[in-house]
Amino acid sequence: MLEIDCFRQLNTAENYVVTMHSRRRMDERGIRLRDVMNVIAHGEIIEQYPEDFPFPSCLVFGLTASERRLHVVVSLNEGHIYLITAYYPSESEWESDMKTRRVPE
Repeated sequence: MLEIDCFRQLNTAENYVVTMHSRRRMDERGIRLRDVMNVIAHGEIIEQYPEDFPFPSCLVFGLTASERRLHVVVSLNEGHIYLITAYYPSESEWESDMKTRRVPE
């Protein structure tokens, strides 16, 4: 199980691995690495994905510096944070706390 403190210890720009895909998605959504870093610094893990490949990952919920709610999917390996994706959660998929998935009706 991943722990938020492990991410916080590595939470500097130099320790992030950002794929071309995640960079493109962040650009489309207007999300910057500093937003992701703020979520890691102050947020909380709300879901764990232990079966993800090539490394287990987790979903972190937090706020950007401008106080927008943001979800970040990250994993860890050999002293690096792998940024899988970052997105603004949708009210159609999440409860008002943006931490609890809505149950399909």
